[in-house]
Amino acid sequence: MTLGIGLFGPCLILVTLLGMNPRVAFPIMMGSCAFLMPVGSIRFIRERSYNLKSALGLAIGGLPGVLIAAYIVREMSLRTIKWLVIVVVFYTASMMLRSAMQERARRPVAVMPSIGS
Repeated sequence: MTLGIGLFGPCLILVTLLGMNPRVAFPIMMGSCAFLMPVGSIRFIRERSYNLKSALGLAIGGLPGVLIAAYIVREMSLRTIKWLVIVVVFYTASMMLRSAMQERARRPVAVMPSIGS
């Protein structure tokens, strides 16, 4: 959560793979985030390592997001939500891997001196 990845997708996948009812993923995710985010945010707030404009944008954007979830997503079938979550998780994973590979390519390679020199 503190990396900005989100927890609902991975939680839904884990709950489904464990054979549990997928409807329990949302309460599990909300409960864990309720305990995680206040503790996890202390360091970011203390070090001021966050973008205030982005934080405000996400907070304000969350208001219509809740309304969309309450009236549109709630009416979607569980099968559609599962596939939507799978697509989002694979997209996010591929973007993170791509970013890591680009970062690794930019990093200079350390040359080890030969033993005989």
